[in-house]
Amino acid sequence: MKTWSHPGGKLRELGAESLTDAELLSILISTGTKGKPAEKVAQEILDKFGSFKGMANQPIEKFLEFNGRKSFLTEQSCRLD
Repeated sequence: MKTWSHPGGKLRELGAESLTDAELLSILISTGTKGKPAEKVAQEILDKFGSFKGMANQPIEKFLEFNGRKSFLTEQSCRLD
């Protein structure tokens, strides 16, 4: 089985249905924080909220607890609305 260094390659080759929720979210996040890749940040977010559905309608302050994600949330929230 092939491994990818970033889920974007897996998305291109196998399609979105082959990705986990954490891999999909990490693509949206794009970059992680110092010492923490986007995949780890994505998994921490999903662990806290349980799922994409659990993330819905949460106040932005809850996401700011994830160090370094303010710019992601500011840029992406316009696209997700």
